[in-house]
Amino acid sequence: MNIFKSSYKVVRDGDDEIYKGFGFRHLSDATQYYVHPNNQSFRGTTTLCQPIGESIVLFSLLLSSLAKEDNEVTGDILIDASSNSACVKVDIPEDWRMKGVFDNNIHHFIGIVKGRKISLCYYDKDYKLIFYNQEDDETYVSSDGYNIPNPYLPSFVTLLALEMATNDDYSQLMFNFIENPLADTFVNLHEDFYQNHKMDDYYIEVMDLEEDDLRQYNLNSYYSYANSYKTIKNNKEKLKEKQHFEIIKFNENEFTQEQRKLIPNLGQEFKLPESLEPICNAVVNGDTNAILIHGPAGTGKTISCKLICREIGLPIMDTVNASENLDEFILGKFIPENDKIIFKESYVTKAIRDGGAVVFEEINFAKPAHLAFLNSLLDDNGFVRLDNGEIVHKNKNFRFFATMNLGYFGTKELNQALYNRFNTIIEIANLSDEAIKRMLVSRVPESEKYLDKILGVYHKLKKKIEQEELDIVISPRNLENWAKLAKYEGYLKAAEKTIIPVAKCDRTLEKTIRGFLLLYKWD
Repeated sequence: MNIFKSSYKVVRDGDDEIYKGFGFRHLSDATQYYVHPNNQSFRGTTTLCQPIGESIVLFSLLLSSLAKEDNEVTGDILIDASSNSACVKVDIPEDWRMKGVFDNNIHHFIGIVKGRKISLCYYDKDYKLIFYNQEDDETYVSSDGYNIPNPYLPSFVTLLALEMATNDDYSQLMFNFIENPLADTFVNLHEDFYQNHKMDDYYIEVMDLEEDDLRQYNLNSYYSYANSYKTIKNNKEKLKEKQHFEIIKFNENEFTQEQRKLIPNLGQEFKLPESLEPICNAVVNGDTNAILIHGPAGTGKTISCKLICREIGLPIMDTVNASENLDEFILGKFIPENDKIIFKESYVTKAIRDGGAVVFEEINFAKPAHLAFLNSLLDDNGFVRLDNGEIVHKNKNFRFFATMNLGYFGTKELNQALYNRFNTIIEIANLSDEAIKRMLVSRVPESEKYLDKILGVYHKLKKKIEQEELDIVISPRNLENWAKLAKYEGYLKAAEKTIIPVAKCDRTLEKTIRGFLLLYKWD
C-alpha cells in the first residue's frame, strides 16, 4: 500500500484543516514556501495533505516534549539503528481527540516499523487493548462497532521516527522546527518527507496484542530517545559554557631581538575572542602548527591571526596576499648582485628556517601550483626544497596561518591534501554590532554619534542581500571607509563613493541603498 500517495485522497468528513498546521488545509498550495528538487508534479507545485501535515505536528510535539520536558504530548521514541527499525509510543492529547483527529475512544497508540512493515496497536484510557477487525486495506472498525480513524496518521508518526534516525539532514530540520516553529519549515518537512518516500509501499497491520506481548518485537534492543536526548541536551549545555584559559606565551629566548620586533602590536580596541584562547595554547605547545581561518569579508580573519600571535608573543615574519603576491618565487629567487647571480631567500623561507609565523591571506585565490610546497612543509617533519637545491627543514617554532573567503568570485577550492594538513580550521562569524562600534570609534572617533545610523544602513543592506541572494558583499571595512570619508564631506555624499559602489553598478540596488540612507538624519 502506498500510503504517501493515497494520503492525498484522505480527509476528515467536514473538516479539511491541518490541525495546528499554520492554517493550512488539505491540498493547500504551499509552493511559495518551498519546492523540492525532485518535485515531479505536473505544475511543479508543492501541495500539502492532512494526514502527513498532522503527523508532522504530532511528532514534533512529542519530540519537543522529550527535548524540553514540556509534556504537551507524552510518550517515547525508540530506535534500533542496527535493524533499521523504530517504535513510537504516543499518549494522544485530549484536544486531538475532541477535534476528531483521533477517535475519542483511542487514548494511546504504539507504532513499530521494520523495513516496509508497519504494526499498530491502539489502547483506551485504561491502557486496555482496543480490538479491530480489518474490513479492507484502509478502513478499520472496532469490535464494539466504533468507527476509528484510518491508520495514516499513526503510520506516518512511526515512519517519522525512523526518518529522524536515518536522515541527518531531516533530523536537523525537525530540531530547527521544534526550536522555532515556522510555516516555511513545516512545509519543508512535509515536502521532504513525501518526496523521500512517495514511491515506497508499506504493509500495515493492526495488532491485537497486549503491551506485554510486544516482547516478540525485541523492543529491549531499542534505545529510548528520551534517554539519548539527555546526553544531547547535556552536550549542548556544555557547548554554551564559558571557559577561560590562562594563555601561555613563547619564551622570549626562542626568538632574536629583531624577530621580537615583529610581534604584532595592536590597539586595545582589538580583543582576543574567548573562543580563540585555547587555540593560543595549542599553538605555543606545538599541537597546532597550521591554522586556516575562513569567513565573510571584513570579519577580522587576518586580525584574528595577529591577535593570536600578539597574545603568545609570536613574531609574524611575513604576511602574503595570495591573490596578488604569491608566485613561483615565494620561497626565494636568483637575483644579480654585483657581478654574480645569487639566490636570495624570501621572508617566508627565513621564517621556516628560523621560526616565527607567516600569514597567507586569501589562500584560495592562489594558483594550486604555487601552493604545492605547502604539502611537504606542513607535514610533521616538514621541509621545503629551494630553487638552489637546498633543503630547509621546518623550525620547531614555525607556525603557518592562512585565511580565505568561501564562494567569492575568483576563489578556488583548496586541494584536499592541503586542506587536510591544517591542524585547526576556524570559521569566523560576522562581527557583532558591539565589535563594529568598538572598531569604528577607535579608528574614526568622529563616527561615535552616528553609530546607530551607520549600523541601521548596514543591517538593512545585509538583509536585502540575503533575502535576494545577491552576489555582493557589505562588510565592516566598507563602514570604516565610509566613516573616514564622511569627516570631509558628510555621510550622504561620502556614501556615494563608499557604500553605493557596493551595488556594483546595479542601478536598482543603488536606488534602494540611497533610500536606506534617506531614512536617517545626517547632521
